[in-house]
Amino acid sequence: MTLPPPALKRIAAAMPLIACALSVANCGYRVVGTADFLPDRIRTIAVPAFTNVTSEFKIEQQLTAAVVSEVLQRTRYQVVSRPDEADATLVGRVMLFDAIPQNFDPSTGRATAVMTVTRVHVALYDRSDGSVLYTNPDMVHRENYEVSDDPEAYVNEREAAIERASRSMAASLVSAVLSGF
Repeated sequence: MTLPPPALKRIAAAMPLIACALSVANCGYRVVGTADFLPDRIRTIAVPAFTNVTSEFKIEQQLTAAVVSEVLQRTRYQVVSRPDEADATLVGRVMLFDAIPQNFDPSTGRATAVMTVTRVHVALYDRSDGSVLYTNPDMVHRENYEVSDDPEAYVNEREAAIERASRSMAASLVSAVLSGF
């Protein structure tokens, strides 16, 4: 069967689009959150309480709880409490937590916006041979929050900011572990 010249022109014009679509489809792009570069033998992960070398009270508890929740919600892995029962162990150390004023009320001089900065050292170890599956010695997360005009609300806002920062950092951490970044 021979195609008429106008049909050949349309096919020829469509070829670059088809080639582009095929090349993009094969470039390794995936839907966000679906990449998982951990070995198939890893099915359980222990997440012991992170250690805290900062002066921020209970930041390690908030962050550990957020990481456990994130692993359970977003991954195929089971979280176990004891490292000797797990295929891998995720350990972390909170190295820094700081709240830095960003904006000030010109009339009172009080901060109206604060940025929290959290730094952690995190590593995922394969229990079978002790190898490091993932490590980041300086994972940094920044989170902004607004400060109330009420000075008594500051403590509650700070606790809420720590909780939000912990959840957000946990999401980044789990994504980084799964994607190998």
